[in-house]
Amino acid sequence: MKGLPELKRSLNIRYVILFGLSFMAPVTVFSTYGIAINQTHGMIPTAYIIALIVMLFTSYSYAKMVQVYPSSGSAYTFVQKGINSHLGFLVGWVILLDYLFSPMISALLFGVMVNAYFPGIPIVVCIISFIIVVTAINILGIKVAANVNTFLVLFQVLFIIVFCLFCINGLISGKGTGELFTKDPFFSPDVNFNNLISIVPLLCFSFLGFDAVTTLAEETKKPKQTLPRAIYATTLIGGLLFIISTYFAQSIFQNSNTFKNPDTAIVEIMIYTGGNFLNSLFISVVVIASTASAIASGGSGARILYAMGRDSVLPKKIFGYISPRFQTPIYNILIISCIAMSAVFLDIATATSFINFGALFAFTFVNFSVIVHYFVKNKQVSFRSIVLNLLIPLTGTGITILFITRLNIHSLVLGITWLVVGFIYLLYLTKMFKKRPPELNFEEPKEEFDVKLVQ
Repeated sequence: MKGLPELKRSLNIRYVILFGLSFMAPVTVFSTYGIAINQTHGMIPTAYIIALIVMLFTSYSYAKMVQVYPSSGSAYTFVQKGINSHLGFLVGWVILLDYLFSPMISALLFGVMVNAYFPGIPIVVCIISFIIVVTAINILGIKVAANVNTFLVLFQVLFIIVFCLFCINGLISGKGTGELFTKDPFFSPDVNFNNLISIVPLLCFSFLGFDAVTTLAEETKKPKQTLPRAIYATTLIGGLLFIISTYFAQSIFQNSNTFKNPDTAIVEIMIYTGGNFLNSLFISVVVIASTASAIASGGSGARILYAMGRDSVLPKKIFGYISPRFQTPIYNILIISCIAMSAVFLDIATATSFINFGALFAFTFVNFSVIVHYFVKNKQVSFRSIVLNLLIPLTGTGITILFITRLNIHSLVLGITWLVVGFIYLLYLTKMFKKRPPELNFEEPKEEFDVKLVQ
């Protein structure tokens, strides 16, 4: 609107990549390690290679669509503009699951790891305390400078490097396989291919964040050139960190049958590899990463709910309310915090499965939107276009649909139920499809909405 301040295009590719990696939280690779190693029979690096390939197909589609629609609406905008406004609404509705449940997963990871290190503190106390602190920060709207965001990412990457160095030292000393280079972590004769594929959707959870860089479209210099490169870089850097760290973890600690609890298996590996020093360092990085991720995802979720409330997609009095004192959508923050409290009843495998449906559903239609926009609407039917705008995104669409079918029952029930609720609500909003659904505007004036994403 005329006269209102606009977002300033001041971010370069370095900051955009760091934002994506911060949202991704590279140390999450360790949170699912114990669960994944049991299901893959010791082939976690291979499973991550498969997950990386899958994510590269989807990264390609995000990069193609952000060149056409450089908007912070991300998947919602790509599908809404590229395919259909009604389908775009449903994609935006389903992806909301990720933002609503991500703080819950961060709270659970925090509680599990802190309880493993301090058994005297009940996990419920850890979770509730964590949620209270994160909620207070989001309500107050505390802003952390970009250099702190950089520190948080570099601290996580530095920890992974330190962990790998400890593993290398242990392998040279005869621990684990006793070899720096071995094919064992990549292939096991006991592996069941179906089990290996079924764990990939869980591992895709670790990559969530490469798509988040598109939300910075309004503040990035030359977004049509910068964002595609940042999307690929974030995916590749994250994938390499995951593959290398799980390779060394598996090489140094081969006997996964001795784990007392799959959720905290990595703690046993840390103690075995580097003693209390490495384990203490690990706990500190988990605390930092979980807090940063919860504040970021909670703030993002509150922002989306606010946009839906302000545009009357959801009841405006609740979801479109801004606290006069704190200038933040306090009701939305409290709603997300209440959902996060469900962490006290869940384990990590169940919790992470909740958000995978939303992500894979969005990925499927972002892939498909490339086909519709370039190949169908714009009729780009040359041989090059057939490869780039049909075959590649079609492969990505097929793979993500396959992984949706491999999700566990918890994820499917929650995801499909949420999708049905969204469809019924869409019927209500559009008077049985007689009019277009409301279109969300994510670029609200800064003085109207001041929730800061703290990384």
